[in-house]
Amino acid sequence: MSEAPPWSLRRAEAADAAAIRDCAIAAFSVYLPRLPIVPLPMRKDYASAIELQQVWVAANAADATDIAAALVLDITDEGFLIDVIAVQPKHQGSGAGRALLELAEREAVRQGFDSIYLFTNEKMSENRALYERIGYVEYRRLVLENRTRVFLRKALR
Repeated sequence: MSEAPPWSLRRAEAADAAAIRDCAIAAFSVYLPRLPIVPLPMRKDYASAIELQQVWVAANAADATDIAAALVLDITDEGFLIDVIAVQPKHQGSGAGRALLELAEREAVRQGFDSIYLFTNEKMSENRALYERIGYVEYRRLVLENRTRVFLRKALR
């Protein structure tokens, strides 16, 4: 029998917005030395995201206000999007991020999509390597001012 994780997955609530923001800032701050801009997840309005998008959290099983990881999903003209996936550094390697990615894939299928996509900065090589290991394939690059965005997609059916 495996031990239960120290967190549980649930939909985010309005009261989670600040903790989700803090999670994203902590998760993405490691990239600041190699990027000429602040990553979008560090600047996102999570109160608005909770209201308008599909936001999930991996919350501490003992304290639901302690957010280990956060996931923001959206439906765009291009399909089912993982807009943000962020894991608090102290929870990296706990499986919380993987559990949220798997949840995202289940939600995409449940909502009628055959694939799921995301984008990341080309300089976030660790993220790209992880996504490729779990089946995401690069399909486009978009050169923007001060950054190159790499788009990856995973077939789900």
